[in-house]
Amino acid sequence: MESSSQDKNLPASERKLQKARDDGQVARSRDLSHLAVLGGGAIALMMLAPQMFDHLKQQMGSQLLFDAQSLKDPSIMLTRLSVMVGVGLVATAVFAAIINVISILSAVATGGWVTSLKPITPDFSRLNPLSGFGRLFTKDKATEVGKMSFIAFMLLLVGFNYLKGGLNTLGSLVLQPSVKSISHLADWLTTGMGLMLLVVLVVAMIDVPLQSYLHKSRMKMSQQEMKQESKESDGNPQMKGRMRQRQRDIAHGNSIAAVPKADFVLMNPTHYAVAIQYDEKTMPAPRVISKGADLLAFKIRDIAKENAIPVLQSPMLARALYANAEIDQDIPTSLYTAVAQVLAYIYRLKAAMRGDGPSPGEAPVPFVPPELDPLSKVIGAETP
Repeated sequence: MESSSQDKNLPASERKLQKARDDGQVARSRDLSHLAVLGGGAIALMMLAPQMFDHLKQQMGSQLLFDAQSLKDPSIMLTRLSVMVGVGLVATAVFAAIINVISILSAVATGGWVTSLKPITPDFSRLNPLSGFGRLFTKDKATEVGKMSFIAFMLLLVGFNYLKGGLNTLGSLVLQPSVKSISHLADWLTTGMGLMLLVVLVVAMIDVPLQSYLHKSRMKMSQQEMKQESKESDGNPQMKGRMRQRQRDIAHGNSIAAVPKADFVLMNPTHYAVAIQYDEKTMPAPRVISKGADLLAFKIRDIAKENAIPVLQSPMLARALYANAEIDQDIPTSLYTAVAQVLAYIYRLKAAMRGDGPSPGEAPVPFVPPELDPLSKVIGAETP
C-alpha cells in the first residue's frame, strides 16, 4: 500500500534527489526567467537601438529615393525590399539570440544544468481529465495562483500610478519639436519599464527560495519509502555477504606487503598465520599487520623466513588473533597478556642471536580465553 502525502514528512534522500534531477525535476523559478528575459531584453534593446535606428534611417532614405531608373526597372523595388527584409531578419536574429542566451543562463542559475528528455517525452496519463482536475487544487497550484494574482495587482497599481502622473506631460509633447518629444517619450518609457522590472525583481527574490522549498516539499519521503530505498541500496543480503568476504580476502592479500615489518609471525601451524608488529614508542598495543588462511598463511610464513622474522607455532593464539583482530588494528585487550608473553620470548631470542644473552629455551604456551578460540567454540557446540 502506498503512503499518503500526509505520511511523507521526511527529507528526501540524496538518491531520490539525484533520480529526480535525472528525470528533469529541479527547482526552477519562472519569475527569475521572466525578470532575466525582460530586463536583459530591455537592456539589449536600449544598447542596440541607436545603431539599429541609424541603419534603418539610412536604408529608409535609400528606399524612398526615386529616379528615372527606378521607374523604368520595377525590379529595383524588389531588390530594395529584399535588402530591407534582410536587415530586419538580421536585427531580429541578433535580438533573439541574446534573449535565448539570457533565458538559458537564468534557468541554469536556479536549478543547474540538467540533460534529460523525460520532461518533453509524451505522457498519455496526463490526458486523464480526472487526474488533471485534481492537480488544479494542489498546494503548488494554489501558491502559483496567489503569486500571479499578486504580480498582476502590483503591475496594475504601479502602471496606473505612473500613467496617471505622466498624462499631462505626455499631452504637452505635441507642442514640442519632434526630436525633443521623441527623446522625452523614450525616457518616459524607459522609466516605466524600470518600475515594472522592479516589481518583477521583488517577486523573483521571493520566488527563488519559494520554488526551492516547494521542490523539497514535493520530494519528501515516507518511512516506508526510506526503508524500501535502504533495501534497494543495500542489495541482497547474500550478495552483500559475498562482497564483504571478497573485500576481506583482498585486504588480506594486500597486507602481504607489510609482513617484512612484523616482529614475529604466529601460525596454527598449517591453517592460519598472523603477523604482529609492536613499537612501544608509537603504538599503544601490538598490532596485526597481516593475516591469512591456508595458502595465504604459507605465503606469510615464507616471506617471514626470507626476512629473518621469527615464526612461532601457537595454534590457539594464532586462531584467536585471526578470528578477533583486524588488519592494522590493535589486538583485543583480552589477548594482551598472551601476546606479551610471546613478545618477551622474541626479545630474549633476538638478544641471544646477537650474542647479548642466553638462549630463551622453549617457546611459551600462552593462555588464551576459550571464548576467543574459534575451535573451542566449535567443540563446545558439538558437545552434547
